Amino acid sequence: MLRWLIGGGREPQGLAEKSSVQTIGEEQIQNPYTELLVLKGHQDIVRFLVQIDDCRFASAGDDGIIFLWNAQTGEKLFELHGHTQKITAIAPFSSSDASKEKSNLILTASADKTVIVWDCTTGRQVQKVSCFHSTVKCLTVLQRLDVWLSGGSDLCVWNRKLDLLCKTSHLTDAGISTLVELPKNCVAAAVGKELIIFRLIASSDKSEGWNILEVKRLVDHHDNILSLVSVNDLTFVTGSHVGELIVWDAIDWTKQASECNFWDSSVHPDSQTEIKLSQSPNETSVQHLTCDEECVFAAVGKGIYVYNLQMKRVIACQRTAHDSSVLHIEKLPNRQLISCSEDGSVRIWELREKQQVPAEPVPTGFFNMWGFGRANKQANQAAKKTQENTTMHFLELVGDLIGHSSAVQMFLYFGELGLVTCSADHLIILWKDGERESRLRSLTLFQKLAQNGDLQLKF
Repeated sequence: MLRWLIGGGREPQGLAEKSSVQTIGEEQIQNPYTELLVLKGHQDIVRFLVQIDDCRFASAGDDGIIFLWNAQTGEKLFELHGHTQKITAIAPFSSSDASKEKSNLILTASADKTVIVWDCTTGRQVQKVSCFHSTVKCLTVLQRLDVWLSGGSDLCVWNRKLDLLCKTSHLTDAGISTLVELPKNCVAAAVGKELIIFRLIASSDKSEGWNILEVKRLVDHHDNILSLVSVNDLTFVTGSHVGELIVWDAIDWTKQASECNFWDSSVHPDSQTEIKLSQSPNETSVQHLTCDEECVFAAVGKGIYVYNLQMKRVIACQRTAHDSSVLHIEKLPNRQLISCSEDGSVRIWELREKQQVPAEPVPTGFFNMWGFGRANKQANQAAKKTQENTTMHFLELVGDLIGHSSAVQMFLYFGELGLVTCSADHLIILWKDGERESRLRSLTLFQKLAQNGDLQLKF
């Protein structure tokens, strides 16, 4: 393992002078991650990271191998072999059986059409399921019901012993791409551009069996749904390939709000043509969503957007947060956001308030923010009036983590222990708070000297 010091600003890449991406110099006083550990072991793209507990995590990717790591020391704990093709999904599955000690398990799905359950304490394979007809693309654990779901061409329900409790009939060749748990034993499954609501119903004969009932199909999206996030027991949000953001009621599955002016021909009669000419689909694609109780944070194309659920509008954005598509975004407890991108960068943003009204008010429409279509004068006046009575927000770049040489797929935040990132360069990087690590090393040295009697205190 290597320990590096981060140098500071980004080196120019290619035609960097034409890039509109914000840059930051060597003085990154709000960026604590000034030290890093490089964790090696994977032989291909590392796509997945999953937290096991407060100080352990697992990594997986296209080499089909799963590694377990210590987030505090960077130590490799286990190397798990069992899949023959790339990993397609991973999920933690903690158990707390009253008769046993709490154990930490992880589920992994692979393109080899198998799912394996692993014991994180021993690194051993608990069980393997090989009865799938297609690749499992997503895994979701319903802790309250003590079951887990696999999504592919079918939706299957399993218990902890890996007994198949029930399954749907064949949905589509495309299959389920992502799942999210909803109240009242329901789940929402993204199948292409459709959102299918399923309800799990326990068998009436008091056995362990379950039945899956398809309750509703929502067809409000115009393109494939790429991201799903549950906000709370009342709300969940979806994002599509063409940038549609829809807020749903989690109880009756009605649409509460949306940001999809692209489809509103009365507002932007020429917008569809202009988008086709000036934007590629990836530049409007909602790659990832995360949230807190107030806002949804969306990775859209190269930008990041903050959508306020109560105001039902975007309150802050960075249209070009990175040089390439943003693949993952998370909110930290201290009003900061972290984003990572195909360009290999990891960036820290702070959501700040700005009392005065800017020269150009934040548009009310999601796509107005990219300059799509023709501005409606009346709509702009209404937007300006709204902004005059509202506290403005903006995203400021406060840190730029330079370490990976290829697309950063995702990351995990471990609080004081640091930040973990994985990349197409086959590496995992554990980013550390340099000042904290320096204090810990000094304390360790002090303790060793005291134990050896080499420390002499002079008065």
